[in-house]
This record gives sequence, structure tokens and C-alpha cells, in this order.
Amino acid sequence: MEFGIRAWAACAPALQSPEAWQAWSQAPWLPDGSDLPTLAAMAPMLRRRVNAIGRAALHPAYDITPEHTPAMPAVFASRHGDTRRAFEMLSELAAAQPLSPTAFGLSVHNAIGAMFTIDRGDASNLQALAAGRDTVETAVVEACGLLADGAEDVLLVCYDAPLPEAYAEFADEPGCLFGWAWRIGRPRAGEPLWRLEVEAARTGADPDTAHPILPHGLDVLRFMLAGEPELRHCGERATWRWQRHG
Repeated sequence: MEFGIRAWAACAPALQSPEAWQAWSQAPWLPDGSDLPTLAAMAPMLRRRVNAIGRAALHPAYDITPEHTPAMPAVFASRHGDTRRAFEMLSELAAAQPLSPTAFGLSVHNAIGAMFTIDRGDASNLQALAAGRDTVETAVVEACGLLADGAEDVLLVCYDAPLPEAYAEFADEPGCLFGWAWRIGRPRAGEPLWRLEVEAARTGADPDTAHPILPHGLDVLRFMLAGEPELRHCGERATWRWQRHG
């Protein structure tokens, strides 16, 4: 799979400007906290329903699709999704409390992407996916499939947040609040080309990535911003290789 990145944006606590992200990519650290700017680009009636993970995802999505940008298909990818909202509802069930239909509707995996498309009046193809340790790579596969089907550009949004404390023992990578977006298209002459390939089917942990300092979704952004030539990732079913050319 080969593609070009036409535009990018990212959002995390203390990291909102392109300059801050570029500096971070050279000396990365795990973002902490949940303080993010108000989502001013979204209509107020929808904005009031968006929590921290939604703001992390949607800030960059709006940044690279300003008003009057042509509609395009979108892939929203999150390994865990809005786990905190889902956990709160499970806790209410356990306490025999009634559930809020609104909270339930906002907890499903495609809710954040759906609010984005509703706000923009965009009826283009929208996908929302989760694929464990292979989530980012699977999202790129889906986006490249849309390009192969004829899309000029595809909006790819990757986001996540720390797991609730009750689930912490199941975490296999650091957790933090973050979101980033790429607008990708078919490769163009004279522009950097990005390639993603499956090296081999594989199971078990990779000794080189057994103790990462970043969640993998954020490490992919670091790789892109730092201009490194290659990144290897051991997923749940395959080993992936990212490459940059040019």
C-alpha cells in the first residue's frame, strides 16, 4: 500500500500547534491530562455532547478539512473508543440505575465520526474501526482501499484515551489522550511517498517494542513527523513495516 499525506493535524494536552508537535517528535514524551480547547468549529448543539476523547479526535479532523473542503470518505480508528463512557453505563447497570439513551448513543464506536459528518452535512462513506494492536494499520488498509475505489482523498482520524482504572490491568501499552488526522491520497511525483506492508504473520510480543513509551497510535504520528525512514510494528496477527521515501 502506497499513499501520500496531503495534510495533517494533531491534538493532545499541551500539544496543539504544528510547531509543538514537530518539536515533540524529536524528543517524545507521553501527554498527560485531559485539558483540550473548546471545539469551536462544531455547532453548539452537537458540541455540548462531545467529551474529551471526542475533542481529541475532532479538533484535527476539522483542522485539515476547513469549510468548503470537498466532501470525502472518512475512516475513524480507535483501539478502545469511548471506553470511559461505556464503563460509566456498565457501572449504572450494576447499581440497577436506568441508562441514558443519549449516553448509549454517544458511546458506540462510530458516534464521534457520525457527529462530525452530521455537523458538516457530509453523506460520504464513513467507517469506524478497532483492530487491537493493528488498529492504525487496518485503518490505512481501509483508506487505501477507498483510494483504489476512486476516492480523490480520504480523511483518516486516529484517536484514543487512557482506559478506566478498572481496566488498567489489561493495558499492554501506555495510555494517553490524543487524536490526529491525515488527509491521504494517491502518490504524486515529487512528494514524499509512504508505504505500509505486511512482513509476515506473527504472534507473541516483539522484544524491541515490549516496553514502549507511547501508545502505538501516537508512535505512528511521531514516526511521520520525525521523518524517519522506517518503523516496524508487531501487531496481534502480523508484523508491519512503515516506510517513507522522498
